[in-house]
Amino acid sequence: MSDITLSAGVRQNLLSLQNTADMMATTQSRLATGKKVNSALDNPTNFFTSQSLNNRASDLSSLLDSMSNGMKTLEAADNGLTSMTKTLESMQSTLRQARQDKSFEKTSYSVDVGSNPAGTEQLTFSGGALGAAEAIDLTTSGGPGTSGTATATYATSSSAFAAATSGAVSATFFSSLTFDDGGDQLNFEIDVDGTGSPASITIDQSIVSGIGNGDNVIADDTELAEAITAAINAEGTFSVGTDLTVTSFMGEVWIQSASSGASASIAISGVGVVDGGGGNTISNTSGLADSAATGLDEEAISFGIDVDGTGSPTTVTIGHSIVQSIGNHDLAIGTIDELQEAIEAGLTEAGVTGVTVSNDGTYITFTSDSQGTSSSVVLSSIEADADGDGTDEGLYGLDSIVSTPGTGEPAFVAKSVDTLVAEINSNSNLEGKIRASNDNGKLRIENQSTNDLTVTGVTASTGTIDGTTGTDTIGGNEVRSDLATQFNDLRDQLDKLSDDSSFNGINLLQGDLLTMTFNETSTSTLDIQSENGETLNSAFLGLSTIEADALDADTDIDALISTVKSALGTIRSQASTFGSNLSMVENREDFTKNMINTLETGADDLVLADTNEEAANMLALQTRQQLSSTALSLASQADQAVLRLF
Repeated sequence: MSDITLSAGVRQNLLSLQNTADMMATTQSRLATGKKVNSALDNPTNFFTSQSLNNRASDLSSLLDSMSNGMKTLEAADNGLTSMTKTLESMQSTLRQARQDKSFEKTSYSVDVGSNPAGTEQLTFSGGALGAAEAIDLTTSGGPGTSGTATATYATSSSAFAAATSGAVSATFFSSLTFDDGGDQLNFEIDVDGTGSPASITIDQSIVSGIGNGDNVIADDTELAEAITAAINAEGTFSVGTDLTVTSFMGEVWIQSASSGASASIAISGVGVVDGGGGNTISNTSGLADSAATGLDEEAISFGIDVDGTGSPTTVTIGHSIVQSIGNHDLAIGTIDELQEAIEAGLTEAGVTGVTVSNDGTYITFTSDSQGTSSSVVLSSIEADADGDGTDEGLYGLDSIVSTPGTGEPAFVAKSVDTLVAEINSNSNLEGKIRASNDNGKLRIENQSTNDLTVTGVTASTGTIDGTTGTDTIGGNEVRSDLATQFNDLRDQLDKLSDDSSFNGINLLQGDLLTMTFNETSTSTLDIQSENGETLNSAFLGLSTIEADALDADTDIDALISTVKSALGTIRSQASTFGSNLSMVENREDFTKNMINTLETGADDLVLADTNEEAANMLALQTRQQLSSTALSLASQADQAVLRLF
């Protein structure tokens, strides 16, 4: 071709046609592909940027399927929660129906324990809602005056046990004892129980002030007793409380031996006063004089007592220790009340039970606590020994103790129907379990339970309550029993609904974890799971299978209703949580779709051709090609002009 010589015009037109053809080829490629950048050679920057944007859009598109599956899993869980909510509402309705039902079984009985009941007749309830059998007495006491008694006439003018001391010395107190000088003293010697070694006792200002007298005056018998006690304890030979007692009583101070027996004694000697030098002597000491007393411990009242005809009377002894224990400072039985106290203490010490002691101001009465034909109290072998020599001196203020055996009378009568109704309905162990009422003179018993109630003490063939060993049965509430079964069936459905609420192998109601990924780098995720990963079933909700008797008491039903209400709150709260999660996933799905569209649009903007522009370019290039062809033809004709010369 290099050997062919073309004119400049032809060559120029050929080059123009070649360029036009190249541009037409480019334009045709853009129109055919729709892109202005088809490879990195066209525009490396736009090509690779567009490819990166399209790759990210593709990654996000693959996440949309995962999001769709996650939303379906949440929808499955929500379906389960919705059905569980309806089931719980049905359980609540079942319990309310049981609460309103009062169709308890009841039976009416006539009451007849006979005209001479023994007092052992009872009506006993067992089963039903009772944890343990409960008995009701069908009879009541016939009243007072049926048990045997024995009386003791008491002469109130006598003073029993007046000489029966354990050894005592009294100090009569008049007005006050004044210790006006530091050296003033009241001195005496004391010997307890004949030791032969008397202790020297000194009462001075330090003793008097020690008992709390700011004026150094012993003002009454109580303060004198305190001063003597402090002085004896300070001296140390004898101890008040262990060796002797010091008490004040009605203007006197009594010093007594704490022991009893023939050697029990108190000896006071060497009584004197010391003037401390102020010119005044201690006043009012005449009541404390040299004296001594010797005690005896064998004096006693004794008698035999037989309660309710046992045939073996018990000997009861009232001695010095008993008289002293009832609080007599003078060791005397001075009133009939004190005699009653002494007798009661003697009975206790002898181990006698089943007898009550009382007095009417003149007589002591012994009454058997039991009632019936054998009820009696018999006194025998009555003695009053003043000095322990075994001889009955008839002292101690007892004119006579007369034994009057009691013969006893039938002591029991049948209770009325109204009385039995009141006792049954007021019995706390039967409250809410059994209800009684008067049915035209018959005792109607209502079994407030779903279990059968056994009534013992009934002759079922005659429908009579007679306190025998016969039994009758009052059936349970079948309506509440059936509702308990219905409640358990609904509870089982809760677990089945929880088990069946899965999607694609994931069950959020069983505590499974669902992780949603929202971006291509996995840095944006959402973990969806039940609270603390718990399985949402009946056990988690605190609903267990119930027995029929769980619906016996209205209070128990109220507690179950409260539990179901709490379970409803838990399910609704979890449904709200899952609903919120679903809303977040749906929002993220919309965001991802929009993001993909943005990325793809941005990528297309970088590489897509403008078809209108490219079509216009094609038309222009076609026109240009035609013009170039015409120009080439003209240039060729100019080169052929020389041929005309031939």
